[in-house]
Amino acid sequence: MKQAHRLAPDAGGRKVSRRRPRDAGKTHYRTIWISDVHLGTAGCKAEHLVDFLKQHTCDRLYLVGDIIDGWKLRSGWYWPQEHTNVVRKVLTKAKRETEVIYVTGNHDEFLRKFVDYRLELGNIRLVNEAVHTTADGRRLLVTHGDFFDVITRYHRWIALAGDALYEGTMRFSLLFNRIRARFGLGYWSLSAFAKQHVKTAVNIVSTFEDSLARECRRRKFDGVVCGHIHHAEARDIGGVMYYNCGDWVESCTALTEDMNGRLQIVRWVQLDHLNQTSPKVTPLAKVRAVASA
Repeated sequence: MKQAHRLAPDAGGRKVSRRRPRDAGKTHYRTIWISDVHLGTAGCKAEHLVDFLKQHTCDRLYLVGDIIDGWKLRSGWYWPQEHTNVVRKVLTKAKRETEVIYVTGNHDEFLRKFVDYRLELGNIRLVNEAVHTTADGRRLLVTHGDFFDVITRYHRWIALAGDALYEGTMRFSLLFNRIRARFGLGYWSLSAFAKQHVKTAVNIVSTFEDSLARECRRRKFDGVVCGHIHHAEARDIGGVMYYNCGDWVESCTALTEDMNGRLQIVRWVQLDHLNQTSPKVTPLAKVRAVASA
């Protein structure tokens, strides 16, 4: 199938020639942001992400940090075929003229040593942060967000302990939800509940968001796109638009920009006790369609 050739601004706002994929049956976006995939961990929903990438095309794909979990891989190797499939799918998109920008995070900080070399592999670029210009002219800072998390930045041992606690929480949630399933109850996330209702966690998240908004005002950005805290959200913070991509461990969410510059969060699947570990994926749009019918 022929692809339309057009001029579009790249991540730095420059006009470059790019082919827009027009694959039949797929949804096309100007930009897609994905963060916190954590390849190399048992909690990664790689099969869900592969399905999402199969059904969507874009001019530009941002990988907003913690795509590969170097922290976990240092302590033990875990890399099933589904995780390789994610890498292959990203490489295929880059080969087909999608500009891929890999923004490093704290779990894949081992890549940061290569940023100074201006590493570019084909159509894939490695950076610590990026500036994205939307179709309607807004300038957005794209960063993983760990530099604005005081615990991760200044208390590494606490961050490592918290990561181990988070992994333990995920294992508990899996067992807990299997028990709930026997009683016909749906999926319930302990970590998500804590982020929204435990005062200390709420304060940490709020401080993180406010710090990012403050940095945007200082550098005169219209907004920020980040990840890190595994909580997808889009909201105005004192005149700065805050967008968080979410993750592919619990929520399976991505941030998208259409050809007019409108940004929205896409929640690809509704996780429950049935698809927490199953490779069978039901897109949320189909779930809603069946429910409404």
